[in-house]
Amino acid sequence: MSNIINKRELQVAAIENGTVIDHIPADKLFSVVSLLGLQQMSNKITIGFNFDSKKLGKKGLIKIADKFLTDDELNRLSIVAPHIIMSIIRDFKVVEKHNVEMPSLLRGIVKCTNPKCITNNEPMQTLFQVVDKDNCVIRCHYCEKEQQRNEIQIL
Repeated sequence: MSNIINKRELQVAAIENGTVIDHIPADKLFSVVSLLGLQQMSNKITIGFNFDSKKLGKKGLIKIADKFLTDDELNRLSIVAPHIIMSIIRDFKVVEKHNVEMPSLLRGIVKCTNPKCITNNEPMQTLFQVVDKDNCVIRCHYCEKEQQRNEIQIL
């Protein structure tokens, strides 16, 4: 009997320990790569682009060996690519898996677009309230200027 190859085999090699970021909208994949600074890392990194997805049509996937994302990194990702799924891998097994969602407050992550805002004129950390998580609308705590996803500049 000959070996039969399973057509549903992994398209991307497994990692022993690290983080898998899945369900990245294909058009946001390279923004995520840049945001995480993956170009400067010496870790083994696998980037998959244009995989078929029932939810997204096409999706991206990133596997980073021996790296576990911080809350700050996850909050930044939630702005660029909402609804991604992050999995923590230890000994080749998924030990934690969750949807990444925007937090209620964004502290020191986003620049205010109002040039007169105190955060653009004094050395202080920005603070934004998330008004609408689904549509990514945020409001500056100090000047109350609202921004939508396409206006947001990540620090």
